[in-house]
Order: sequence, then structure tokens, then C-alpha cells
Amino acid sequence: QVQLVESGGGLVQPGGSLRLSCAASEMISSNYVMRWYRQAPGKQRERVATIGTLGRPIYVDSVKGRFTISRDDTKNTVYLQMSSLGPEDTAVYFCNALHLFTSNTYWGQGTQVTVSS
Repeated sequence: QVQLVESGGGLVQPGGSLRLSCAASEMISSNYVMRWYRQAPGKQRERVATIGTLGRPIYVDSVKGRFTISRDDTKNTVYLQMSSLGPEDTAVYFCNALHLFTSNTYWGQGTQVTVSS
């Protein structure tokens, strides 16, 4: 089963940017849809961005125009570039891999993003 390790979280001021990375332990190019979720304190986990095997991205409305998901299959890595961050983006961000043929899903351990002045 694939293992996912997120990195890149931290403390950023409102209006700032961060890039999250998710490194997979095996090749993801043909078999996995990759997604980023986030969970704020006291709230349900929310899917914020999805990228399929052909690279087409999908975003939740609240991050459209501010977040960009991308994948580098040569590095088995998925990225989430976040800009114009606001306090409402404060959450633990999780990487998720959905296997296209088995429908198994895998999660990373999460990385904390805090937007505060």
C-alpha cells in the first residue's frame, strides 16, 4: 500500500503563501487520483483539491483562484500551492490517494497550516 508524507506546513501571515508537498512511496502516475483535504478545529474534514491521472484539477469554491494542485509523477509527489491565505484556511492539511482500480484510499499524517498575524 502506498504511504504518503506531507510537508511544508507552518505559520504564515494573512495574505501569505505556502506550498505543501505530499511524497508517495510508490509510483502514482497511472493508478491514483490525488487529493488534498483539510480539517479545522471542530469542523469536518473537507476536500479542497483533486487532481486526476491526466492532471485535471478540481477545487472547492472557497479556494478557487487561490490554491493550485499539481503533480510531478517523476517524483511521485503532489503539491498544493496556496496563496492569499486567510485565517479561515487554518487547518491540518491531509494528502489522500485514491486507487482507481481497487478504490482503496490512503492518507498521510497531515501537516498543520496556521494563518495568523
